[in-house]
Formats: sequence, C-alpha cells, structure tokens
Amino acid sequence: MSKLKTMLIRKRVLLPLFVIVLLLVLFNTRWMGLVYPIQYKDEIRAHAAAYQVDPFLIASIIRVETNYQPSMESKKGALGLMQLMPDTAKWAMEKAHLSDVTLDSVKHDVDPNIELGTWYINNLMQQFGGNKIAVIAAYNAGPGNVKSWIKSGKWDGTLEDAKDIPYGETRHYVQRVLYYYKQYTKLYDEF
Repeated sequence: MSKLKTMLIRKRVLLPLFVIVLLLVLFNTRWMGLVYPIQYKDEIRAHAAAYQVDPFLIASIIRVETNYQPSMESKKGALGLMQLMPDTAKWAMEKAHLSDVTLDSVKHDVDPNIELGTWYINNLMQQFGGNKIAVIAAYNAGPGNVKSWIKSGKWDGTLEDAKDIPYGETRHYVQRVLYYYKQYTKLYDEF
C-alpha cells in the first residue's frame, strides 16, 4: 500500500510539472513563430517603409489572402500574393507611376505584388483618414462599398460595430486580418 501511495503522489506532482513545462515550450515566442511565420520580410519591410504602411498590416493581409503562396489567382480573378483585382492593379500601376510593373509580374512576382498592394493600402489609408478597420474592409469589399456603408449609416467604420458590415465575407475578412495582426504584433518585437 505504501508503494502505491508513493507512486500516486509522484504522479500528482510530476503530471502538473510536465504540463507546465509543455505549456512553457508551446507558448514560447520562438515556437509560436513557427505557427505564425512571416515570409518575404525584406520585401514587406522595404515597401512598408517606402509607402508608410504598418508592415504587420501587410503581413496580416497576405496571410489571410494567400498564406504567403505566390502566383495565386482567385475564382474572381484576383492576382498574386496580395490578391489584387486586375482593374485595381492597372489603376494602381498608373497612379503609382510603376510603368515597369505588369499584370503578369503582379501575379507571379512577389516584389511587385507587395509593392503594388502596399501602395494600394497607403491609398486606402488616405481615403479613410487612417482608419485601419475601414481600410481592411475596403481592401476586401472595395472602397466604394465601404464609403457607401459609412455614408448611409449601415456601418460606422469601427471594430466595435464590425458586426454591421453588410457583407459576411468582409466581416469575416476583417476579423481574420485583425487576428493575425494581433498575433504578429505580439510575437514579433519589430519587423
């Protein structure tokens, strides 16, 4: 009986210690970085600095759009890593004076896609007065739709009222981008 009692006491002590050690290992930021990696850091960092956009926002949008898989084309025709619609990409190339960028390079090449997507996010930031939530929604649903929602009072452009975003896809998109944004800013001290 004494041996059994001793063994049970050891299990009661060792099991919680094992669980604590396991949790410490799993929630160590190095391990979490494997779950939430950021690829193409140099390109994101360079274009974020050039266009004064938060690099974590760019990384979060890329994560939600394609999970860092280049050369993607959506069912709706969105191109590349940041899933830019062809008409939006052509308009942005003209406005940003990026004459050396083509739709083919936007689809297949990481650097021009990130540059154009970052320029577009900067443009949306200007259109929405720096309102990050409205910018994320506009990146998904288009700035015209988001302006219309805000103007008509359907949505006020805030996270607190994101449940009022008329498009379910856009509501979910905003939540997902913000989720990754929160994870990235928690895990990575700097970009």
